[in-house]
Amino acid sequence: MSLYTETFYANELTELFSDRESVTKLLNVEAALAQAQAEVGLIPTTASKIISECCAVDAIDINALKSDIVLGGNVAIPLVKQLTKAIKNRDFEASKYVHLGATSQDIIDTATILTIKEYVVWLEGKLEVLQHALVQLTKDHMHTIMMGRTLLQQAKPMTFGLKSAGWLEGISRTRTRLNELKSRLFCIQLGGAVGTGNANITTEVQMAFAKNLDLNASFPWQSQRDSLAEFASVLGVLSGSLGKIAKDISLLMQTEVGEVFEGAEEGKGGSSTMPHKRNPVGCTLILSNATRTPGLVATMLTAMPQEHERSAGLWHAEWETLTQLMNLTGGSLEKSVDLITNLEVNKDRMLQNIELTNGLIYAEKVSLYLSKSLGKMQAHDSVKKACTLALQQQKHLKEVVQEMHPQIESIEDLFKPDNAIGNSVVWTENILKKYS
Repeated sequence: MSLYTETFYANELTELFSDRESVTKLLNVEAALAQAQAEVGLIPTTASKIISECCAVDAIDINALKSDIVLGGNVAIPLVKQLTKAIKNRDFEASKYVHLGATSQDIIDTATILTIKEYVVWLEGKLEVLQHALVQLTKDHMHTIMMGRTLLQQAKPMTFGLKSAGWLEGISRTRTRLNELKSRLFCIQLGGAVGTGNANITTEVQMAFAKNLDLNASFPWQSQRDSLAEFASVLGVLSGSLGKIAKDISLLMQTEVGEVFEGAEEGKGGSSTMPHKRNPVGCTLILSNATRTPGLVATMLTAMPQEHERSAGLWHAEWETLTQLMNLTGGSLEKSVDLITNLEVNKDRMLQNIELTNGLIYAEKVSLYLSKSLGKMQAHDSVKKACTLALQQQKHLKEVVQEMHPQIESIEDLFKPDNAIGNSVVWTENILKKYS
């Protein structure tokens, strides 16, 4: 186990990606194959029963298995040897039917899909929790006014609810993507040596095999990796969406901004030398994961053009890559749930920061107002000149505009934050209707 396993990964997924559980999934596939072949009359029912009973992880020497993988090139070869030996010790006749007609990739790919399916169940549960948290955050701050920023500079007022609604929409779209790919992804791999099947791998066996594992029957896809690449891409997008949330929050936590903070916790966010620090540690870890995941997705995409009916190396490159990708994305999601659920929002500081520019943030509002009488270009040039004078003379923009355009009535209204947030509230309400 890595020193940083608990730092970057999700604790709840530790067991799913353990060696023991990985071997269990492989054994489940071997048992399902024997059961399917017995159901269609290809092997004796008694043999299937014995094989299934022997497909227990405690019957496998995992340390020896890991050492022997190097010789075989994949885990299925030494696993079948150990399994066959265990079955032979109990019933020699039954041992003749272990792994009958299948190839290593059939077992490994199908076991991978079983792991992914269980992972997706976990992922969807966490995404639902995060979505609910974002809905609540958006409702709570529908009218909370803050600065909108472009290119890291203050631009014009908006609401924090609109910002969090954007986060919410990104997460919601990932939930949709996940749901859409299930029918393509949750499929068995069972085709024998080159995907043609054989006397022991028939269409009937495929159907029974799929039913036993609660997966979809499928044409052999051993060198067609599009569904796995699609899944990896969805995880990459999700990781990026979570990174976007973390990036925004970490920037809003800066001392000079101070508008939101990660939830306070004893010992969290401190510095080894500076007692005053409140570091965005949760955001940092999410952003770290978001930095690593694109490369893993790229590896999955790079591994797609596999040679003929089984690749030398490209298939093998997927194994740890996909596991790391799932682990990192799961870790980011787990940390994002905590981040949003416990987020602290400083409304007063948001309002204070709106006044930092002495009214320059209302320049667009003033320009649009003046364009009705002066025309768009002349109004723009006039307000741009007013902004320059305000900076030079250290005056509030409202004062300069009044001097330049004394004819403006109700100038105060042009410099009220509530009147400068555009459709923030309406658009936020429209988004929330989708989740009510």
